[in-house]
Amino acid sequence: MDEVQVVVAHSERATLRVGDVFLKVDPDQARIEVEIEAMSRAPVPTPEILWRRPPVLAVAAVPGATLGSLGGPATGSPEAWAAAGAAIRRLHEAPLPPWSGRAGRNIAALEAELDHECEALVSDGVLPTDLVARNRQVAEAALRPWTPVFTHGDLQIAHVFVDGGEVTGIIDWSEAGQGDALYDLATFTLGHEEHLEDVLAGYGADADRAVIYAWSSLRSLLIVRGLIQQGFDPFAPGCEVDVLRSRM
Repeated sequence: MDEVQVVVAHSERATLRVGDVFLKVDPDQARIEVEIEAMSRAPVPTPEILWRRPPVLAVAAVPGATLGSLGGPATGSPEAWAAAGAAIRRLHEAPLPPWSGRAGRNIAALEAELDHECEALVSDGVLPTDLVARNRQVAEAALRPWTPVFTHGDLQIAHVFVDGGEVTGIIDWSEAGQGDALYDLATFTLGHEEHLEDVLAGYGADADRAVIYAWSSLRSLLIVRGLIQQGFDPFAPGCEVDVLRSRM
């Protein structure tokens, strides 16, 4: 009998793996609808949907392996990282979905959220003032108008599967929608920025590295406290706090 593996679990949702089936438990049915619709529109390999019985969505495992994990070693050849970049470019060139995603949040609201989190990180004693101030300065470059593209919205390295030089599947589409292309690139290379040039070689377009780094700082500042509250460790080697420290 297959064991039940808890892939991720927190107060909003959980993902379990049983053999070659992933069970996504999410009481927010709008988020599930976004995931299903985004996968149907994306011009890249996505998991097969097996069945849906609210609040559970069952999808098949995709072949291949990830290029690593946040806080863990990166694997794969430069060609594999470039293949991931090429797949991300195909997604960004696809027709826009009719809804805004995580990577397309209102700039004014995002700036207000960022300032609130920065203040809380310091006042709660989570991070030192100089580290927060420096990354808030770096993050400013991301707070500018952008041309919307079809974004994944949560393109963590653990969500992209590769076999050799081919992307075999991209998973977890619940944050997809219109957004900033550089947000996806920043999320994918978070903690593994040594592979950014390989990714951009496959992506094949000019990309403002300063804005990519800005999104990495911004994303990390926004989620440190939430990760701690959910039982995760952003202070682990190679994770969000190390990303922030790299800007000093």
